[in-house]
Amino acid sequence: MHVLVVGAAGMIGRKLLTRIAAEDGVLGSDVTQLSLVDVVEPVAPTPLAGSSQSFSFDLSDDGAAAKMIATRPDMIFHLAAIVSGEAEADLDKGYRVNLDGTRALFDAIRAEGIKSPYRPRVVFASSVAVFGAPFPDKIGDEFFTTPLTSYGTQKAITELLLSDYSRRGIFDGIGIRLPTICIRPGTPNKAASGFFSNILREPLAGKEAVLPVDESVRHWFASPRSAAGFFTHAATLDLDKVGTRRNLTMPGLSATVGEEIAALTRVAGDKAARLIRREPDETIRRIVAGWPCDFDAQRAASLGFKAETRFDDIIKAHIEDELGGKV
Repeated sequence: MHVLVVGAAGMIGRKLLTRIAAEDGVLGSDVTQLSLVDVVEPVAPTPLAGSSQSFSFDLSDDGAAAKMIATRPDMIFHLAAIVSGEAEADLDKGYRVNLDGTRALFDAIRAEGIKSPYRPRVVFASSVAVFGAPFPDKIGDEFFTTPLTSYGTQKAITELLLSDYSRRGIFDGIGIRLPTICIRPGTPNKAASGFFSNILREPLAGKEAVLPVDESVRHWFASPRSAAGFFTHAATLDLDKVGTRRNLTMPGLSATVGEEIAALTRVAGDKAARLIRREPDETIRRIVAGWPCDFDAQRAASLGFKAETRFDDIIKAHIEDELGGKV
């Protein structure tokens, strides 16, 4: 199997590659060729290094998508995106990368299939940002997509394209609506949701963190470990079971910021929690106010997707995966 990962240098891309390297079967020993693409050159985990090749370019650049698809990968993970805060601040860049680049990728697959039969599996990283207020207490699988941010709009448009191109047999696609991934390792990014991770990651490392919203803010979460599992499960899932509605809201955990902090206190103690500094930011507050906060993700759960059910477990996963099991 030839696997292409677009956005391979990002946090989820790295977690996915680690997961693939550890798996047996379809996404482990069966990977004979691995192509990694990002704006900075990605690095494959050691077990996959011998079968991998890395490229550094922007998916939205002229000819970039065609170059990637010319090798006819069997499995395509599309993770690349301009994140929420940056897409809101820079309208042109958000639409160029999140929409135009993705459309170029989809059309490159279509063009390759015109030459000779070609129908790869495409697993697309969407977001719960496709939903917009007002919300019910729990958002079910039938709730409509009316995003209130440019990022959410770009993801919602792509979901429609993915469904249509799948219906037409151009590729076999599935869209994974990710919860906010927490705790994100590394340094803060430009996502408006970044503070959800920052207020846990930095105190666990003995550093101060800024909280820009009220502790009553509620949101929908899953760990990086779960996110990698969503994608590997989607890659091997029988999509006949999914039917024509190809975009799925992933399972997750609904929690308030206050509940995050309480979990941090239970796991790491009062000293860690005292490193959180309250500093209101009206821009972040406005963006977050339009986000969904709780879901009833029955379709995904019935298809075998899984995530954490306690925030303590999300924190412990970060400690195990990123801090060597110690704080």
